[in-house]
Amino acid sequence: MKKRYVLFALVVAATAWPVTAAFSAPPSVCEGLDAEKQGLFARLLDTLHPYDCCDETISVCLTKQPVCPLAERLGKDVCRLVKLGKNQAEIEHAMLKRAQSMTPLGKPASFALDETMLAGDPAAPVTVVVYACTRCPFCKVAVPALYRLVAEGALKGKAKLYFRPFPLKDHVGSLEGGLAVEAAARMGKFWPYLLRVYERYDAFKPDLLAAWAAELGLDRSKFERLLAEPATKESLGLSKQEGVRNKVTATPTLFINGRKYVYEMATDVLKDVLDEEHGKLTNPR
Repeated sequence: MKKRYVLFALVVAATAWPVTAAFSAPPSVCEGLDAEKQGLFARLLDTLHPYDCCDETISVCLTKQPVCPLAERLGKDVCRLVKLGKNQAEIEHAMLKRAQSMTPLGKPASFALDETMLAGDPAAPVTVVVYACTRCPFCKVAVPALYRLVAEGALKGKAKLYFRPFPLKDHVGSLEGGLAVEAAARMGKFWPYLLRVYERYDAFKPDLLAAWAAELGLDRSKFERLLAEPATKESLGLSKQEGVRNKVTATPTLFINGRKYVYEMATDVLKDVLDEEHGKLTNPR
C-alpha cells in the first residue's frame, strides 16, 4: 500500500451526519461514553482516515482483519479527546496535528547531537530531540517525564532522548542555567544536574548553580571555571542557533526521527506516539 500523504480526509461534512451513526466501535476502543458523546465518537470515526496502514475510514479499518494497529490507536485517541469534552472541530484539528507530527513530508531536521546529553539506550530505533530551556515552566515537567520514559520506563530500549539547550531571553536566568548544564555535561553528569535544576525550579538562583553541582559530587572550582570559559558559551550559542535553523520558537520543542512534533505534550500522549513510531520502524506493514 502506498503511504497516505493526504493526512486526514473528511469525506462528508459534519452537518450532514445525524446525531447517531451506524458504526458501533468495538468496546475495547472506547467505553463509558454517554449517548451524545458516543454519537460524536462514531461520526468522527466515520469521517477520519488513518494516515498510514489502511486507506478506509477509521471505522471501516477497525472491521478489517488483521486490524490496522494505527486505526485502533487513533480510535483510542479520538475517544480520549471526546471524553475530555472536545468538540468535533477541535478533535479534527488535533488529529491533523498528530498526522503532521507522524508523517514524513519533507527533509528531516539535522542536529549536531552531543552524546553527553543522551538519555536511554543508544541503540534504540526512535530518536527524540528536545530543545528546552532550564527556566521554562513547561520544560520542567515534560523533560523529566520523557527522561523517565526512555531511561527506566515503558520506552526503555525503544526510544532515546537528546537534550539541546535553547535558552529564551524572556526566561530570567536562562543563560546562566544553560551554561550550567553545558558545564555539567562536560563533567559527565548532565542528566543528574539537569534533573536537579528542574527539581529545584522554584528555588533557582544563579549563585546556587555551583553549589548544586557540588551536591552531585562535581568539583565546584572546575565547574565554576567551565561556567566562565568562552567555549562553554560558544557551545550554548551553537545549540541555540541550530534550534533557530530548525524553526524552534518555543520550548519544549520535540523532533521525532527528524520530524517536528506539533501534537500534545502530555506524557501519556508522548508515550503513545513514540510507541507508534517504534512499531512503524520495527513492524512495518
